Amino acid sequence: KVSTMGKVKAHELRNKGKADLLKQLGELKKELAELRVAKVTGGAASKLSKINVVRKSIAIVLTVVNQKEMSELRKFYEKKKYAPLNLRPKKTRAIRRRLTKNQLAMKTVKQQKKNNLFPIRKFALKA
Repeated sequence: KVSTMGKVKAHELRNKGKADLLKQLGELKKELAELRVAKVTGGAASKLSKINVVRKSIAIVLTVVNQKEMSELRKFYEKKKYAPLNLRPKKTRAIRRRLTKNQLAMKTVKQQKKNNLFPIRKFALKA
């Protein structure tokens, strides 16, 4: 039987490799299955209270696995032109659809000619 001492700590898991994390995840799931069997067969109260701890540990391991995967993907897509939707900044729908600063600054040829021919007049003010 697999028996972990207590809740797993996320900061300890971050140092492990992906293979180790997946192995630990498998062990925790197996332990959870055994605890559920014990619950049905009328196991000790200590085993029943341990179900919650194991479930939370599974969640922590999965969270660390997902965080590592996302950070690797972020590194991979750092220099690329496009990134997957889940790696782009969320913001709001309106902000994402807004024109870029460059697009806002663009002027038509006609507007450029008008600006050159009729620049903003500057007035000297008396002191």
